[in-house]
Amino acid sequence: MSQVPEFQLHQRLAADTIGLGFSQLCEIRLMNDRTWPWLLLVPAVGGIREIFELSDSQQQRLMHESSTLSRGMMELFSGDKMNVAALGNMVPQLHLHHIVRFEGDPAWPGPVWGVRPPVPYNDEESEVVREQLAPVLARLR
Repeated sequence: MSQVPEFQLHQRLAADTIGLGFSQLCEIRLMNDRTWPWLLLVPAVGGIREIFELSDSQQQRLMHESSTLSRGMMELFSGDKMNVAALGNMVPQLHLHHIVRFEGDPAWPGPVWGVRPPVPYNDEESEVVREQLAPVLARLR
């Protein structure tokens, strides 16, 4: 019988993001780039690379959390489009990006990846975003 690995956040995700807490299924992370409102949901399940590797109930929970987060972010930031993606080309651990997009943003209408170097939050800015997001994140718990 094989052992299921314990959940551990990938080191690249830990380095590039700021922890905001946990939902019922996921670790919630803020991408450390103030160019876009950008959150990640990382299912707290060890050894998972793809959505189909989650159990049926975990898949349903992930979709619910992703939809709830997307709706809340769009309401909060009044974006023009919500981008949700699970690429995993650079980081194999399953994680879903949730990026609020605005017509005329630095990458519009293309993808945000590689357009420009990240503009990190300072401590005060990240705290302001954390406070803004608190009601949205409370819906996930």
